[in-house]
Amino acid sequence: MKKNKKIILLFVLVFLLTGCTKTLKDKDKKAVINEITGQNLTENILCRPTEEESIKLYKENGVDIDSLPYCSCDTKKIKEEVEVTLEDGTIQTETKEVDCKSFKITSGGYEGLWTTIFVKPLAYVILFFGRLTKNYGLGLIITTLLIRLIAYPITRKTAMQSEYMKKAQPEMEKIEKKYANKNQNDRDIMMQKSQEMMMVYKKYNVNPISGCLMSFLQLPLFIAFLEAINRVPAIFEGKFLVYHLGTTPLTGLKTGIWWYIVIILATAVSTYFSFKATRSDQIATNKEMERQQKMMTNMFSIMIIGMSFFMTTALNIYWVVSNLFTILQNLIVRRSSK
Repeated sequence: MKKNKKIILLFVLVFLLTGCTKTLKDKDKKAVINEITGQNLTENILCRPTEEESIKLYKENGVDIDSLPYCSCDTKKIKEEVEVTLEDGTIQTETKEVDCKSFKITSGGYEGLWTTIFVKPLAYVILFFGRLTKNYGLGLIITTLLIRLIAYPITRKTAMQSEYMKKAQPEMEKIEKKYANKNQNDRDIMMQKSQEMMMVYKKYNVNPISGCLMSFLQLPLFIAFLEAINRVPAIFEGKFLVYHLGTTPLTGLKTGIWWYIVIILATAVSTYFSFKATRSDQIATNKEMERQQKMMTNMFSIMIIGMSFFMTTALNIYWVVSNLFTILQNLIVRRSSK
């Protein structure tokens, strides 16, 4: 019961701290959709869009994109169409050279704890590697791997719990058999059982709650990447291989672009094996707990696979890369522990 309360509290804290990605709506309060990508456009974008269709939609729906920085600047000066008021009061559009101000972590000022500390720095790093590699899909992949490498010392310890538990398992089973026929409602007996189990945990350096650590880390990371992708036009307007980063697989399939099924399959396969690897790292002290863990793994796998149809390609790519890292990490840990 206490564990469930902690999990609920964690979810509440994450969502309280997170910013708010606002969907761009027209005068009829309907979501504005880019017909080319099928994507619902975000109102509070962090930098300017570059595609003509996106620029047109943003201006038509009252977003002042001229006040925003550019996602990236290849040169200090760029040509831009600006409205100029003539002496007779008429307004005409002219092409002028203007200073190119690139997006920075501090652009737009303070927007709350979550956006300022997590979303903007993450968007900046993706843009940095995107400019470096000339592809924002690659920038997204490199950023994902970089974050997972930084977190590796923590997640490795989590993965090691599986190996510790394998050594402790015979003694844990003996304790279970010892108390199997005793009164499970007797508080003193159950306390004695818990103490014996804790002694085994301590002996083999097992931390009963560390197995859930990576699951807790995944949620805020997922939300941060979701917001960064949705709020940076350079990302959702970009392409990776044959895929448009801002298009959902469902939209791609509806328009007859069948290779989007590869993205769904990659998400499905990587999710299943990643969750399976994570499940094997978690501590199951009896068959019932093991059955529950297996059921939860299957349930979450099905949920993520269903969501993959509606997540942008960019977010699917992040998820696949993160899953592959988890699988590789667990293989390395298992081999090193032998």
